[in-house]
Amino acid sequence: MNRSHLFCLVSALVGALAATAWHQTASLRQAAAQQTAPQTSRRDPRLAPVLPDRSLLEAPQRTALINDLPGSSLVGLEEFTPEERTNIVVYERANRSVVHITTRATQRELLFDVPAEGTGSGSVLDKGGHILTNYHVVEGATEIRVTLANGETFDAGLVGYDPPTDMAVLKVNAPAEMLAPIQLGDSSRLRVGQLVFAIGNPFGLERTMTTGIISSLNRSLPTRSGRTMKSIIQIDAALNRGNSGGPLIDSRGRLIGMNTAIASSTGENTGVGFAIPADTIKRVVAQLIESGKVIRPETGISRVFQSEQGLVIATLVPGSPADLAGLRGFKVVRETKRRGPFTYEERRIDRSQADIIVAVDGEKVTTADSFLTLIERHRPGDRAVLTVFRESELVEVTVTLAAGE
Repeated sequence: MNRSHLFCLVSALVGALAATAWHQTASLRQAAAQQTAPQTSRRDPRLAPVLPDRSLLEAPQRTALINDLPGSSLVGLEEFTPEERTNIVVYERANRSVVHITTRATQRELLFDVPAEGTGSGSVLDKGGHILTNYHVVEGATEIRVTLANGETFDAGLVGYDPPTDMAVLKVNAPAEMLAPIQLGDSSRLRVGQLVFAIGNPFGLERTMTTGIISSLNRSLPTRSGRTMKSIIQIDAALNRGNSGGPLIDSRGRLIGMNTAIASSTGENTGVGFAIPADTIKRVVAQLIESGKVIRPETGISRVFQSEQGLVIATLVPGSPADLAGLRGFKVVRETKRRGPFTYEERRIDRSQADIIVAVDGEKVTTADSFLTLIERHRPGDRAVLTVFRESELVEVTVTLAAGE
């Protein structure tokens, strides 16, 4: 075989080997691509990542849960169920807004002053250091201290309080970067059966979360001031001593109420808790921050008696709106009497001319508390129409309300 024929044979052999190698490489690449392609149709939906895809990002109920969360908080949630993810994300979003409140007071026992300590919970309202809690948590306290989520503790001052609604606002001089204000929700849209979360400091265990549902709405809750709070939220989430003043949160991490009381014969949780609704909180807190107290509309009716017909007006403040409107209370009658050579003056109370309040703005009233509730729907300067029973007739009297406390 000559040299030219040998060169052609070697060239053909090299070409065949190169072609074979190229086909093998292409086959390997195709197999690798098939193995690494996403198999979305076979994926267990429970393992879907917590961060939704682009289409789900448009759903406000999903995005609201992950707003303001550090990225590290979302790592590793794919191993949890959807319900567990909701619990985790709600806690991550809201727990930094919950504070631990401790108080010191002095109680008088026999002849000695005995120091007493108390504990409760609260929520950060703004970067200015305002803290929301129950009035009964700080009532009578000589020293109030607030511990933030980062463990830093600050002395707190009392900005204002309102016993009829059991609310108080504190203030701490903490750096703004340490404060994580809680987002306020809308309590007018709550539904029985809705999932709720309570975060507080039961028995001093800081930022403990419990879960439950709304058991009922529009409950009434008496306070130590003698008034009755309306529109109270009833829940079955566990509340114990130290939970007072802490937030009640919905599944989007918003404050929808403030935990304030439990129904219990032992003082421990029995599955019936109560919270002040967020709409009441918004109305009261704004006034406490502005003026330190709640300015309520006032009629000037200072005393009433309950009867089968309605509320009998006993006394009026002279010059008050009710007095100027012509409402009538008990009348003091002075009579001069003579006994032998002596003359003396005798006083008696004439109740026959007193007006009996039966309705306010067309709504029936039967108790002093229901009367005040209807009046407090107004603002100072508003007019309220009182329907009264006077001399066997129903009469409507318009009263221009004044500012009171």
